[in-house]
Amino acid sequence: MNPLTTVNFHLFKPCNLRCRFCFATFRDVRGRLPTEEAKRLLEALRGAGAEKVNFAGGEPTLHPDLGLLVEHARSLGLVVSIVTNGARLPRLLHHHGGALHIVGLSVDTADEAIQQRLGRGRGDHVGTSLELARMVRDAGLYLKLNTVVTKLSVHEDMSGYVRAFAPDRWKVFQVLAVEGMNDGSVEDLLIDRATFDAWIDRHAELSPIAEDNDAMTDSYAMIDPRGRFYGDTGGKHRVSAPILSVGIPAALAQVGFRIDKLAARGGVYDWTATNGRPLDRAS
Repeated sequence: MNPLTTVNFHLFKPCNLRCRFCFATFRDVRGRLPTEEAKRLLEALRGAGAEKVNFAGGEPTLHPDLGLLVEHARSLGLVVSIVTNGARLPRLLHHHGGALHIVGLSVDTADEAIQQRLGRGRGDHVGTSLELARMVRDAGLYLKLNTVVTKLSVHEDMSGYVRAFAPDRWKVFQVLAVEGMNDGSVEDLLIDRATFDAWIDRHAELSPIAEDNDAMTDSYAMIDPRGRFYGDTGGKHRVSAPILSVGIPAALAQVGFRIDKLAARGGVYDWTATNGRPLDRAS
């Protein structure tokens, strides 16, 4: 299996929200790749066999040239995905929706008050996300829902909300502590594996794709806003040399990514026909 089949490209550090558990704060990062270099990096990834790129942040819809990068990725023949809190998603869908395949929206609880306490939104995120999900479905795009389970939501049943959201794929993560990313704000939100498993069991009939801390760690090929691979081996943030300077193989070898863990968590799936909905992979 090609280790770069699917890549998370965290384009942009800035975010309009302040999620206390955020795995991608990039405290060590200043600035971002110029857009032309980001395009070159996408070309290098495609040349190395990448099939899918997932644009993330920070909040990627705040990136001033996200639309250009989405269009460029699509022109290279990549399956193009984005994970977002929805900040400027309507505008992206209006101008560049034809270049997208997959949209992932992040909602961690059906309780607006808890969601606000977690730092995602100002008391309207849960309801607004339902409307954004409808927009994504109406655009004919594949819809994902991402949920982080924390101590504030461990007793919740999200089933009714998830049915209304109607995602094609629901990914659920055990809140993860990463030194250098969220230490100092996440500690009182952490839960153990048994508590996470109980939450998953409560929602089993909706077939959530569960990722505990072990499954998440080292199973994603991730690129930071400066164009470096990064990883969280042992709960500590680490980065490679710039990919465009040293090349993909050398940079990837400098972080802890493991292809066996990518396969074990089901990270490679048939994105040409997920849930019976074919994704047009033509440029």
